[in-house]
Amino acid sequence: MTGAWKPVLRRSSVLRHDRVRGTDLLVLPERVVVLRGNAGSVLRLCDGAHDVDAIVAELSRRHPGAPVADEVPGFLGRLREEGLLV
Repeated sequence: MTGAWKPVLRRSSVLRHDRVRGTDLLVLPERVVVLRGNAGSVLRLCDGAHDVDAIVAELSRRHPGAPVADEVPGFLGRLREEGLLV
């Protein structure tokens, strides 16, 4: 899942930080998804301007040594399959 796809959150969803829980939330009309780890920082880069390769590059810069290239494309692909990203 690399290349020209420039993921963006679907129109009806909002990414918010819950200060009480200390975590990021993806708020949808029908549910709330509690995001774990760095999922929120990944989704903040899903703005329609960054393609998957650029997202991986930015996260690799922020988190040297992390398996970003192995994990992020699959994560984004799963969110796309669930209809959370377009």
